[in-house]
Amino acid sequence: MNPAHGWSFGVRLAFAAALGVAAAFGLAPWGHWWATLIGFVLIAPLYLSCETPRRAAWLGWVFATAYFANALSWIIEPFLVDAERHAWMAPFALVFMAGGLAIFWALAFWLTRRIGGRPVQQGLILALTLALVEVARGYVLTGFPWAGVAQVWVNTSVAQVLSMIGPYGLGALTLLATLPVGAAINTAKSLRDIALPASATIAFACFALVYAVTRPEVTLTGHVVRLVQPNAPQHQKWDPDYAPLFFARQVEFTAAEPRPDLIVWPETSIPAWLSSAQPYLDAVIGAADGTPVVLGIQRGDGPRIYNSMIYLDEDGQQGGLYDKHHLAPFGEYVPFGDLMGQFGIYGMAATAGHGFSAGPGAALLDAGPLGKALPLICYEAVFTQDVLSAPGRADFLLQITNDAWFGTRSGPYQHLAQAQMRAIEQGLPMMRSANTGVSAMIDPLGRVTLSLGLGEAGFIDADLSQPHPPTLYSRIGDIGVFGVLLVLFAVFWRNARTGAANRD
Repeated sequence: MNPAHGWSFGVRLAFAAALGVAAAFGLAPWGHWWATLIGFVLIAPLYLSCETPRRAAWLGWVFATAYFANALSWIIEPFLVDAERHAWMAPFALVFMAGGLAIFWALAFWLTRRIGGRPVQQGLILALTLALVEVARGYVLTGFPWAGVAQVWVNTSVAQVLSMIGPYGLGALTLLATLPVGAAINTAKSLRDIALPASATIAFACFALVYAVTRPEVTLTGHVVRLVQPNAPQHQKWDPDYAPLFFARQVEFTAAEPRPDLIVWPETSIPAWLSSAQPYLDAVIGAADGTPVVLGIQRGDGPRIYNSMIYLDEDGQQGGLYDKHHLAPFGEYVPFGDLMGQFGIYGMAATAGHGFSAGPGAALLDAGPLGKALPLICYEAVFTQDVLSAPGRADFLLQITNDAWFGTRSGPYQHLAQAQMRAIEQGLPMMRSANTGVSAMIDPLGRVTLSLGLGEAGFIDADLSQPHPPTLYSRIGDIGVFGVLLVLFAVFWRNARTGAANRD
């Protein structure tokens, strides 16, 4: 018997909110994956206690809003950098972001209750429906897959499954391993009644552990990469009194002995536009003394401005250019920017109109003896589709970022976790230079081999790993996972409807 049936709907909503908050503690920096599993197991009996689809939707929305509010609590930090202009937006940003993302999950709860079926059937359908709306969350409009269910597995053996089925597939398996168990508990009269869903959960765990030990060994290329971290707080980064100090700090780190094979500076690390940056670039080239350098810089092209990455070869010549193409809405641009600008609303990293322009798309950057790099600027590492859309196979992933925008709490660690996921999915090492941290070298198994902590100024010289062979996920991408989820959803939907008709 489900005890939640005897609770008032208000009590059930309060309990759902508590479960949502708890479930988010599976994400970085906490990493309590078991809290996420418990949250999804226990939300299933609450869902089954809902008498109507409308109540199920409200329950799902409250659960999800609490989950995203805890997971994305860092989102208030960017609005406090320039508090006079943006602080008033902070509470609205968190509430609307969490509540808006929660609509996806509310839709899944509503639809599943509309379909109906036996309790365990509903648990399976709810898991599949949530998995499908998670795919939608990563793609609809510009997409925002942050705080996806699969992210709780980073730094565990289970994360290696990403190389087969990616984040949406692993998220689906996690939901299928929890929600049916919770639904079975709803009507269980003995342990035997939950044996089947519990066995499926155990099978999933065993498969993940066995698969993890079969992953290829990691070998090194013999190349050493220097990742530079100046630790420039965002409120001081462009201040004329501080910007020269941060630049000089990076030049000092660049000149340090012994010499690496490549030096990487973070996003927007040059305090000038590319068209007027030659004195700064000359200082970089002099300090590098023949070592290639990758750095972040802003550039203009007529009325358009870009958030860019350039590669300076061993002769100090610009050997490559990449423009960020997946921009952060309300950060780097504002939809209907000219209109919004009349009300004083701009992207936080821009100062006028529409803000930054998007580059043409994913591209490979020739990094000389180190091979081909797939460049990712900040936010782009959150999107597996941005990596999958590369025009060819890279030898390594290269992320430059300015995580000073994300504050010092959970945001930078969650961003790092997603970078680790991209490495596992592709079977490629990733080098990551972050302004305030966490700068890290990540191997093709997603393990951080060397890092520089949040809020530290310095550099690390890290060994670059060899790429693994292309993974299954790098070949099939999300379309394969989405197709399987859609077919399973249709099958279980039909079975549930057929069973209901037969009972009638």
